[in-house]
Order: sequence, then C-alpha cells, then structure tokens
Amino acid sequence: MRYVVIMAGGSGTRLWPLSRQGMPKQLLPLVDGKSLLRLAFERSLASVPAERVLIVTGAAYADAVAADLPEVPVANILGEPTGRDSLNAVAWPAAVLHAQDPDAVIAQVTADQLIEPVEVFASCLETAFALAEADPTVLVTLGVVPTSAHTGYGYLHRGAAIDGFTGAHEVVQFAEKPALELAEQYVASGEYWWNAGMFVWRAETLLGQLRQLLPATYASVLELAAQPTRLAEIFPTLFKTSVDYAVMEPVSAGRGSAHVAAVAMPVDWRDVGGYASLAEILAHDESGNAVSGNCVQLSAANNVVVNTDDDSVIALLGVSGLVVVRTPMATLVARAEDAERIKELVAEVASKAGPAFA
Repeated sequence: MRYVVIMAGGSGTRLWPLSRQGMPKQLLPLVDGKSLLRLAFERSLASVPAERVLIVTGAAYADAVAADLPEVPVANILGEPTGRDSLNAVAWPAAVLHAQDPDAVIAQVTADQLIEPVEVFASCLETAFALAEADPTVLVTLGVVPTSAHTGYGYLHRGAAIDGFTGAHEVVQFAEKPALELAEQYVASGEYWWNAGMFVWRAETLLGQLRQLLPATYASVLELAAQPTRLAEIFPTLFKTSVDYAVMEPVSAGRGSAHVAAVAMPVDWRDVGGYASLAEILAHDESGNAVSGNCVQLSAANNVVVNTDDDSVIALLGVSGLVVVRTPMATLVARAEDAERIKELVAEVASKAGPAFA
C-alpha cells in the first residue's frame, strides 16, 4: 500500500523572528493564510487518503501539527524528542510502517517547499510510486528540472533512462552545492537536476540498505517500531546524519545492494529556507519591496518588509536592500546580503536576551 510521510521537523532559524522555538516556519500561515505544512498535506491527498499520511515533526510541535491538520489521525503524528537529522526522519517511519504493512511504499516529502502546478507534482509522484513498486531494488529520488544555475541547491547527475517510466533515469552521482561556474556547467549540460530532497521507496528496500550501511541504526529503529514507549530512551542515541550521506550517496556509488533512480519534476519549485526565498512569494509594490502586513515606504526600494504585529506599523524612508521584520516578540533589521547569517544572530539573541526570544 502507498503512504506519504511529510518531514516537518525543522525550526526554520533563517526566518527568525517569524519562526522561532514553538512556532517553526512550516506552521506559519505564509501563503494565502495556509501553512507550508498544510500545502504539503493537500498535495499529498492527490496520491493517498488522509489516513495514510504521516507527519514526522518535533515532539514540541505535535499539538500544533494536529491543530493544523485535523484530518490526520493523531497516531500518524510522529514526534521526535530531539532532532537527529533526515536519516532518522525517514528510517523511523519506514520501520513503523513496515511493521504494520510489509508491502508499504513510501513517498518521503518535505513541509518547507512550494510546488506548482500540483497536478504535475502528483503525476511525477505517481511515476515514482510505480517505479518503486515495480523494482524492489530501487531507491527513487525526485529531481527538479533546473531553471537557473542556482548555487544554493545540491544536484543530481542523471544517467541512462529507465524504460517504461516517463522522466525516470538512473542517478550517476549526487553533487554538493556548486560554485556558480560549476552550476552553470551543470545546467548547460542538460544532465543535472536540482536535488529536491524527496524520495519514494519500499520501506523494506530502505531498511535493507540501512541494515548493510548502518546496522546499529537499523537495529534501533526496528526496536523503536516494536517498543514505541522507549522513544525518549532510544531516539536521542541514533546516529545523527542526513539520508543523502548515509544511504543515497553510498548506494549511488555502488555500495549496498540497491540502486538509485530519479524522476524529473518540471515544476515551479521553491525551497522556502530564508528571506530571499520568502520574498519570491510575497506581494511586491511598485518599488520592488516585498511586503506583508502594515508597512509604509517612502523613497525605499528592494526591501523585504514583514509586519505581524497588528498594533504597529513599519515605516521605511530612503533605504534599500534591507530585511525588516516586526513581530510582537522581536524586531529584525538586516542587510539582505547578510540574511543567511540570521542563524548566527539567533544564537546571540538566545545568549544575551534569553532563550525565550529565540
């Protein structure tokens, strides 16, 4: 049977102070009053019913997730007692689902991306499901057809086409985030796709590769599935690493007993990781300011301005290239070029102003 697991555990530090402890970015109503998690859930419904959607999130966010997604059974919300990176966010639900359904086929998707059109995404997911069902030795990843030489994404080097599955290719190599010149070469070659960080596989296939590559993690997640009351004891001991490093890259390089394929997604795909990407989805005024909330600008251009405090106004005069964010808890003012350093700033805020403000 098919399932969708949505990874919704990140805190979204680069969107502070909009996102903070207790209110991660995936729960913020950023798009037409809907959260990114809500949008990911609605995309999932094109592939499976609500009762076969699982959410992996931080335990502290479980109640908020349940409130945002009342259609999802509470038992389907897996709350991590601590973050242990993406490997464990895929391995744990795979073990849980495999214990319930040995034939489970899982689409592992993320809660911090905007994908349009939804119909094209659903069609690509259908191809990936069909491929995983037809081949018990494949791990499928989803590759976004690039529209630019983006240096903020990893890339997939695709190989031979896989007969019978539109847009499916073997994966030759996973490439790290490249410098601009190399990214331009990747895109010009036509042989590389952006790595979307989403996967489709049989639970049994993933667990089989994990047994070979990281046997201790394999044993621990099976134990978690069998004894869920030991979650707080076992989960924090899991080896912290990404699924790409632990499984996908080694398997694509010939380790393990499976192989990696990719299905192309010719979609408008945005990873909402920081203010630069958030600005792309906000309304813009005639001066190029990306604006949300009660804001006034005079002779100000190309700023990102967000105000969630209904009792205040942000007024900009004669400035450009700034990120200005006002919430009832905190105010951020930064040069747009420094926005990727907000994570450093949050650490300073926690240290000097107190963790309640982080």
